[in-house]
Amino acid sequence: MPGCTECPSDVTGDESVDPVFRRVLWIALIANFSMFLIEVVASQVSDSISLQADALDFFGDAANYGISLAVVGMVLTARARASVVKGATMAIFGLWVIGSAAYRAVSGSAPDATTMGTIALLALIVNVAVAVLLYRYRGGDSNMRSIWLCSRNDAIGNVAVMVAAAGVFVSASRWPDLLVATIIAALNLAAAIVVIRLAKAELRAERQFNNPTSTEIRLS
Repeated sequence: MPGCTECPSDVTGDESVDPVFRRVLWIALIANFSMFLIEVVASQVSDSISLQADALDFFGDAANYGISLAVVGMVLTARARASVVKGATMAIFGLWVIGSAAYRAVSGSAPDATTMGTIALLALIVNVAVAVLLYRYRGGDSNMRSIWLCSRNDAIGNVAVMVAAAGVFVSASRWPDLLVATIIAALNLAAAIVVIRLAKAELRAERQFNNPTSTEIRLS
């Protein structure tokens, strides 16, 4: 999700009726939600904020795939409104992680680097597998490409958590974990802003299309 400028809820067109594409979305949804559950537990066991941030990222991706499947074929207005909700949720997650990182900076201790690295490696394997499934759609329209790019960028985020784990192991400090968590949260906030802006632009365009007379009056 981080760095994703367009999101799965915008899927439309011919690919929406492709049964293979829909199956891939279902696989991606199940894989991402499963990793969300695993990382939530692991973040508590290891006391890692970066794992918590990555867990929320997995949850956001799972929700995005779910929204994609739910709104496929619906009118633009319905899909755009779903995107607004999705963007708001992404922003809330990002703010939560940043707040947690700030709190841990004051009162936290160094997380368990071994658990961090192990779970981050598992998450990387899952994201790479999903990216491979979506690879064939990388050359489709912007919506197809954006879904694949989201999975690719998530894999990069997993590598960042592994780097943080190595930093924690070497320094016996919580700061590498907090730094990576903040970066992941910031990327989620940036993506949320883009998603909401795109959705609002779609809603405005839809209103203007449905009410061309009122648009002409404002222009005159």
